[in-house]
Amino acid sequence: MSMITVFEGLAQTIAARPDLLRLGQLFCETVLIEIDGEEIYLTFRDGQLVKVVPGPSRKTPWRFAFRTDREALNEFWQAHPKPGFHDIFALVKTGRGRIDGDMLSLVKNLRFIKEVLALPRKGIAA
Repeated sequence: MSMITVFEGLAQTIAARPDLLRLGQLFCETVLIEIDGEEIYLTFRDGQLVKVVPGPSRKTPWRFAFRTDREALNEFWQAHPKPGFHDIFALVKTGRGRIDGDMLSLVKNLRFIKEVLALPRKGIAA
């Protein structure tokens, strides 16, 4: 399954989760996700994932970016990830991920972002 397909599927999952919509109700930004150089732009409006656009694009502005490799992301998405793969900051600390851009925006919406990125994790019910 392609990464763009995984992220496109998140829109329906988020829409069906009132807890996530409440957490992200003030989040209106575009986030860049880069996996092995493949860019994916996620645009959120009031916590809803309204657009998923493949990159690369020099014209699409983003607030912050999370960059990692496919192997690390697959480990992150396991039902019980190994230490070092359980959190986006753990991936950064172990050198398997990088976060760029507006850190304040990320930190202000940290729980929402972490939960959205963990949605494809095996064993999480929609």
